[in-house]
Amino acid sequence: MKKLTSMVAIGAFSISIMFTGAAMAQMASKEKTVTVGGAPMYPSKNIVENAVNSKDHTTLVAAVKAAGLVETLSSKGPFTVLAPTNAAFDKLPKGTVETLVKPENKTMLTKILTYHVLAGNYSAKAIWAAVKKGSGKAVMKTVEGENLTFWTKGKDLYVRDAKGNDAKVTIADVNQSNGVIHVIDTVLMP
Repeated sequence: MKKLTSMVAIGAFSISIMFTGAAMAQMASKEKTVTVGGAPMYPSKNIVENAVNSKDHTTLVAAVKAAGLVETLSSKGPFTVLAPTNAAFDKLPKGTVETLVKPENKTMLTKILTYHVLAGNYSAKAIWAAVKKGSGKAVMKTVEGENLTFWTKGKDLYVRDAKGNDAKVTIADVNQSNGVIHVIDTVLMP
């Protein structure tokens, strides 16, 4: 009898796990996610809540924390974030990131990071339309206050910074609850 009771309890527990797993999968399937850095990015989460899960954006997340921008990028927004990957940060001269995240360089780091943010929610389609309307380029003001220039080549969307460096959008339209992220392959400099 004791063995039968244990088997019934194990069976009931197994069924509840199956239903819980199925319910969680069903909830997740309702959201159209994009995988970035090996992790699904959920449109119901904000920019910071998603970015912390991307293994390709650990440097960016550390920089956002060092600059004290977590609360801002977790707020209502909307924001369009051009998110450089770890590989993009690796292209910078050796020691640049380590220098920028020091407390005494917070102002410069904040300036660089906010140069990667546009106020508003700009999908890749909207940026493409602005480029087309602008006869091959679209100039947009960043939260930092300076401009970025978007342009296209073939099927690719690019952004040029104030120094003339170009970054390619490698993953577009990663929707967030407070905006959108476009992953880029180069750090932009004001």
